[in-house]
Amino acid sequence: MRSIGRTVGGWILVVLGAAALVLPGPGLLLLLAGLVMLSREYEWAERRVEPVRQKAHEVARSSVSSIPRILASALASLAIVAVGIVWWLDPEIPEIGPVGPDLPLGGWSAGSGIVISGLAALGLVVFSVRRFRRET
Repeated sequence: MRSIGRTVGGWILVVLGAAALVLPGPGLLLLLAGLVMLSREYEWAERRVEPVRQKAHEVARSSVSSIPRILASALASLAIVAVGIVWWLDPEIPEIGPVGPDLPLGGWSAGSGIVISGLAALGLVVFSVRRFRRET
């Protein structure tokens, strides 16, 4: 049963990570977590863990390589949180083509997911600063 749970959980994280590569969220970290889980069952996943780990560290290191990049990342994370709060409140918007007067998928469920993504991104900025700014 553990093997099945680990496999299903690993694949869920891999799929979420792949989606988060193009959507707001920690794509490489979710992908890495999924591959680590799958690597306990599959050799092919084990071979891919280290390259993904190195790429995740490389991206995190470059994202905090300068003060302007840190500020941009932090502000973008806070902007995502703000968008999530607006989506949560689901205000009436002007009708533009097929959109309006309500936000598409507006409400607490979508809004809370966006807020959580923004907070996760902000947490990753803080982690990256603490971890990688010491190296420079």
